[in-house]
Amino acid sequence: MARVLYYDVILKPLVTEKSMREMADRKYTFLVHPEANKQMIKEAVEKMFEGTIVEKVNTMNLQGKKRRRGMVVGRTAKAKKAIVKLTEDSKDIELFAGL
Repeated sequence: MARVLYYDVILKPLVTEKSMREMADRKYTFLVHPEANKQMIKEAVEKMFEGTIVEKVNTMNLQGKKRRRGMVVGRTAKAKKAIVKLTEDSKDIELFAGL
């Protein structure tokens, strides 16, 4: 396993209708590095976004979708998604504020 530093853990925020609904419950969704574990994700969110305190992290591995190009069948890349729940006394993540 390669050494993954905290700024390499979070790849990008995931903005969907469901993730926008969950923001009311202080849950934020990110695409993360496939080798990152829950402790690494918690540390990365708390370091990257000042004033945030993570209560809970849920992760899920997403399999690649099947795609065809002529007779050749392949798969797109795998991904890992993390849903981060913040505590009540934590600051909101400003990245999602304008959405």
